[in-house]
Amino acid sequence: MPKSLPETPSGPKALGPYSMAAEANGLVFLAGQVALDPATGQKVDGDVTAQAERVLDNIGAILGDLGLGFPDVVKASVFLADIGDFAAVNEVYGRYFDTDPPARSTFQAGSLPGGYLVEIEVIAAR
Repeated sequence: MPKSLPETPSGPKALGPYSMAAEANGLVFLAGQVALDPATGQKVDGDVTAQAERVLDNIGAILGDLGLGFPDVVKASVFLADIGDFAAVNEVYGRYFDTDPPARSTFQAGSLPGGYLVEIEVIAAR
């Protein structure tokens, strides 16, 4: 199955030369999401909890555009500007992945573009 780049109108627009989603062989790869308001394209201010909620809301919206949901996610990668925020992000993350959570990796990135505190990317399976 060739790669396709499905439309994701409910999520934020890409900020550079990348696609918000790519699909191949029954797997859907979402680009890393930061706390952008999809309606305005502006950064959502607030602490790491508020940013994590916006990130996961964006992921949910993009998955929904593709006929998928959080239960379809098989792998997540979480990037933190400060690993000290792990517990706060983990609490928010657990509300979205409340049953059968996917495999996950969490990294301290040291710094994220735009001064964001958290970025999350996921892979889902059809």
